[in-house]
Amino acid sequence: MTDQPLILVLDAGTTSTRAILFDAAGAVAAVAQRELTQHYPAPGRVEHDAAEIWASTLACAREAIAAVGGPARIAAIGIANQRETVVAWDQATGEPLYHALVWQDRRTADTCAALREQGQEPVVQARTGLLLDPYFSATKMAWLLREVPEVAAAATAGRLALGTVESWLVFKLTGGLHITDASNASRTSLLALDGASWDPQLCELLGVPQAALPEVVDCAGDFATVAPALFGAPIPLAGLVGDQQGATIGQGCLSPGDTKATYGTGAFVLANMGARLPRSGHRLLGTVLWQLGGKRVYALEGSVFVAGSLIKWLRDGLGLIASAGETEALARSVPDSAGVVIVPALAGLGAPHWQPDARGVITGLSFSATKAHLVRAALEAMALQTYDLATAFAADNAAWRTLRIDGGMSANDWLAQDLADMLALPVERPAMVETTALGAAMLAGVGAGLFDSLAAAAAAMRGPTRHFDPALDEATRAARITAWRGALVCALPSA
Repeated sequence: MTDQPLILVLDAGTTSTRAILFDAAGAVAAVAQRELTQHYPAPGRVEHDAAEIWASTLACAREAIAAVGGPARIAAIGIANQRETVVAWDQATGEPLYHALVWQDRRTADTCAALREQGQEPVVQARTGLLLDPYFSATKMAWLLREVPEVAAAATAGRLALGTVESWLVFKLTGGLHITDASNASRTSLLALDGASWDPQLCELLGVPQAALPEVVDCAGDFATVAPALFGAPIPLAGLVGDQQGATIGQGCLSPGDTKATYGTGAFVLANMGARLPRSGHRLLGTVLWQLGGKRVYALEGSVFVAGSLIKWLRDGLGLIASAGETEALARSVPDSAGVVIVPALAGLGAPHWQPDARGVITGLSFSATKAHLVRAALEAMALQTYDLATAFAADNAAWRTLRIDGGMSANDWLAQDLADMLALPVERPAMVETTALGAAMLAGVGAGLFDSLAAAAAAMRGPTRHFDPALDEATRAARITAWRGALVCALPSA
């Protein structure tokens, strides 16, 4: 129907910004996208221009809205965002005070190590579900305050705003509202999993002033209306969610035990834990999956830092491929990896190892290795990293029954089958693999009153799925795992 209400999702990712319009059945009505410039000012440092994030978001939203005839059909706006990335801005001018520090940035590794040496990690983990790692937001915020004079001056003057990307976009969209949703707040190391707002002791420990932080709110609700001048109408802002929580919701993982893996720039596995506080003894993370009506649902999470970015490196850094689309055919063109194993620790190792100083390695090279073998080994690394996570989840009494996959890399049928083979589990992939935005649309639909519940939204908006069943013999599977473990030793800084 031409007059059917639409939900606009602003998907602020790590490598691009998108605006996607969904109808109430989950069909995509329009998409607009802009690549996001990656800044690497020094080894281990990754930055984005927050002004570019805003400009790209605004341009994509306007393009998508124009494609459907204007704002009259837009019932609500939802935001999904790269998590942990920190923006510092001046609340008076609305301008950023420094580049955004991206979740991949490792500049605070020494700070985290010092806190661990002081015995603070058990305290932080018990309260937040997170480990002390540069990945999370708080030490990035503290670095900005310590190292950037403009940020320190704004804090002294009472004008500083600190937030993750959704908080920055809400501020710009509404002309000054400073909020963050609980799913994103739970990634900062400043929110206790069972605390309604910021933890004063954590803020003091990590050096972040509470006065600069946004208000913590639900993931769906009547938050505000977008400034009418931006799109020509005061559209309700009704959904906020971190990208991996959004993908979990978009995959319909609404019951305890449901598990999804997203393969994008990194790889992120979340298992729904219901209302039970997630506690890990195997270096997994506890996080807020969503909050509605002040009540939280939690997830256990394993985060891998390098997934799709490895394929991007093969393309842009080494010139081995011209596009990611070549990888499936290359992997199929050889019977195995010829003994080559790649540990993609180009930004350190995430869960369950948490080694920020680890570095990528390629083992098993011989004259028989070709470009195809290297590409196949790169894809195999995705399943092997996921295998490590599956082992840790099982040890935490959260064994996977099946795995729902999404993200750009999951469109590769060879990769999907390899995951099923190495995990020895059924793998399920939706017809539309970009489920992050779909989850944000579901939340916005609930927040705007289009659906009574997330379950109703998922029933209406999720599409068909395809299944991949394990088919690899156990001997080959075991040999690959053994080779992977040997290569991991080479990647670790203590080796």
